[in-house]
Amino acid sequence: METKEAFRDVKVLDFAWIGFGPMITKYLSDHGATVIRIETRSRPDVLRLRAPYRDGVPGINRSGYFAFINPNKYSMGLNINHPEGLRIAKELVQWADVVTENFTPGTMEKWGLGYEDLKKIKPSIIMLRCSMQGHTGPYARHGGYGLQLTALTGVTSITGWPDRAPVQPYGAYTDWMGPPWGTAVLLAALLYRKKTGKGQCIKLSQLEIGLQFLAPLFLSYTVNGKVAGRAGNMSACAAPHGVYQCKGEDRYCAIAIFTEEEWQEFCKIMGSPEWTRETRFSSLKVRKENEEELNSLVEAWTVNFSPEEIMHRLQTAGIAAGVVQTGKELLDDPQLKHRGYFWVMNHSEIGPFSHLGESFILSKSPSRAYFPAPRFGEHTEKICREVLKMSDGEFVRLYNEGVIELP
Repeated sequence: METKEAFRDVKVLDFAWIGFGPMITKYLSDHGATVIRIETRSRPDVLRLRAPYRDGVPGINRSGYFAFINPNKYSMGLNINHPEGLRIAKELVQWADVVTENFTPGTMEKWGLGYEDLKKIKPSIIMLRCSMQGHTGPYARHGGYGLQLTALTGVTSITGWPDRAPVQPYGAYTDWMGPPWGTAVLLAALLYRKKTGKGQCIKLSQLEIGLQFLAPLFLSYTVNGKVAGRAGNMSACAAPHGVYQCKGEDRYCAIAIFTEEEWQEFCKIMGSPEWTRETRFSSLKVRKENEEELNSLVEAWTVNFSPEEIMHRLQTAGIAAGVVQTGKELLDDPQLKHRGYFWVMNHSEIGPFSHLGESFILSKSPSRAYFPAPRFGEHTEKICREVLKMSDGEFVRLYNEGVIELP
């Protein structure tokens, strides 16, 4: 069947960095959009300087974190603090359909690249602006990263154990919540322009996106006046519900049992030990009341089996269970391999590397691996010559003046 990339004709000028913005442009580049990242050595993308590095050797082109989320994009080294660099940036705005950024509000305006400035260059331009807390309000100019936003959204307040301090989820949690929302509203803007010829400015608040994932907690407080707290691995409507040690070093399986039918099946799988027939475990209510001892008894059974065996036996009986997988196990996961989730490409400095694929498959316009994440400034010359139609003399002059930057 003949296929066509969903965003083949879309051109994106990408000023975004770190996680939230680049994840949005990754959806576009993976589906055929031409994405040009604007970067500078004077302040490189934080992720370029973030471990893990290939073979433990640091380098601006050796970060696995950066490479993981930036395949299929071009990198142009450009100093927009130089007047000539700003001129070139504005020329690229004329080329682009979409401009993306996720700096602290006001940063683009300092360069003369705010939305009102871009409209004068190209009235139909779409500008996607991602920020911590939006572009207006008393905290709009607060700087930070997803780590702080995870706390601001309230997620951190419910992660951890009741008798201990909050536990921060791994990484910048909200950076992974926001990109699908940003991509969806960007699609709406592209459709609107296709129908009307008009562009627009989209201003996303990463804080407000993160709040969407805590809606049940807001509802509980609104209805019951109850403030949600930390509950470890427990659930108010399930028991057993937790992560249980299995056979082997640092091996675990997550198990969740919600209904009495599931509980009865679970008891049979365990061999119906005598304790499962005791009154204190006869219903969800009393299992919750005796949950600590219940978890100990369940774990006394799970430690005799591998987490994979536990998962398959419970899944076969219709009980939710899943192995707690490490990074290595995820790369070897047969389900992910079947769907081609990891894209192995040969990065010019890192070597063969498993880039992050897409979590959905479009039948008529599937995503694909075009080329690996770029080295810094890897495509500066290509963009200058093919997009900006720059002469050899001008290219050399701008390089010597520190306007354009090469690998």
